[in-house]
Amino acid sequence: MSRLLLLRHGITTWNAAGRFQGHSDIPLSEDGIAQARLAAPRIASYRPTRLLCSDLARARQTADLVGEACGLAPEPDPRYREVDVGTWAGLDLETVGRLEPDFWPALREGRDFRRSPEGETATQSGQRVALALLDAVESEPEDALVVLVGHGLSLRVAALLLMGLDYSHARLFGGLVNCGWLELRPAGEHYRLQSYNLVADDAGPWGNSDA
Repeated sequence: MSRLLLLRHGITTWNAAGRFQGHSDIPLSEDGIAQARLAAPRIASYRPTRLLCSDLARARQTADLVGEACGLAPEPDPRYREVDVGTWAGLDLETVGRLEPDFWPALREGRDFRRSPEGETATQSGQRVALALLDAVESEPEDALVVLVGHGLSLRVAALLLMGLDYSHARLFGGLVNCGWLELRPAGEHYRLQSYNLVADDAGPWGNSDA
């Protein structure tokens, strides 16, 4: 298994407003573009050998800037998308909390749940991302470093699954900030967390809401 670096996309206007995005194709804001430009040379300093990304605009735009710094062409794939929130798309946390009485208790207690009747659970999104990532890196050499530009919740849960953990551990890890990244290294049958929520030193105090 190759080393992995999982990078969340830059901020969008919906992130800043605390609105669920899911599969909605929201582009980066000006701040998000600035974040990605700051993160790109930091990611390039790891000398990645391959660059994967979600096919949604906010991830593709981030990956394009990272790719320019790394000299790599991004490889978009819809399997790396954020958790599908269905009819919650565009709603904020307070609204969802009123519509779904179990929303806040489930978050506090670490229970997974479906993000709207039409959406996915966090575990389903993490499994989707993790399996696609394992497929992509299966033939990579051990000294390779594969970067995946994706989304906050699905990347966090995918990382847990790759470490042999499950969603119940998600609340022990803060959400990935916009243009924050984590590193995973092979450790036997699973991966080991090397670092978490790293950002460019001068990235600024931008928002970081999941999904």
